[in-house]
Amino acid sequence: MVHATQDDGRKRTTANVVVHFAQASLVVGMLAAGWLGSAYLKHESVKFADIGMSPASEAAVEAAAGALPTRAMLPALRNASAEGGLSSEMRRVRDYVARRYKVPTTMLDPVLAAAEHHGRTSGIDPLLIVAMMAIESSFNPVAVSSMGAQGLMQVIPRFHMDKIGDVDRKNPLFDPQLNVRVGTQVLAEGLRRFGSLQAALQYYGGARSDPQARYANKVLAMKKRLISAAGRDLQVATGA
Repeated sequence: MVHATQDDGRKRTTANVVVHFAQASLVVGMLAAGWLGSAYLKHESVKFADIGMSPASEAAVEAAAGALPTRAMLPALRNASAEGGLSSEMRRVRDYVARRYKVPTTMLDPVLAAAEHHGRTSGIDPLLIVAMMAIESSFNPVAVSSMGAQGLMQVIPRFHMDKIGDVDRKNPLFDPQLNVRVGTQVLAEGLRRFGSLQAALQYYGGARSDPQARYANKVLAMKKRLISAAGRDLQVATGA
């Protein structure tokens, strides 16, 4: 990030670190990740009126802007399955991400479960959180930018120590689940401060002065792809 995350066109580098995680399954997922250092992807822009959000999802974002978490996020979130604790739509997203980014599902399961959990508690659509991971790091949990942004959601530690908390280990933001929690908190902070999704995303991307809102457009274009992968557009069309 630049304050919140780094601007467009940055180059990723892979940290030369050994990451220790609390969950053994997550360690296995990280060691299996042969995609470290994957390239930053560029996506076409999208109009904000065409992001595929249902009225309930838009209301949830506005609730987050007022720091009011919503309990009516998405029906699928209330039906989390036993498989990795993921909802049915997030399992479809996991399979899409695994294919597109060549990421092991053993790594994705806890990460996407964290996105659902923190999205639910923050009143933010989990697919938006996943879209931000895609744009920020291409799902590389040890990505490091030239500005020092770290991990899946590219959080700069020195700007967000209050959110990281008292963690007794080096490079805590390389823990994917902690990174998702902190990144979601940064986005929620932007929603509270600036009052709109576009402004919050531009804040997160360190590009509030960009009149074209390119960072927000990239994230929302990716979210639109994830909505399609999740089958949510079909559910909306059929009234499900």
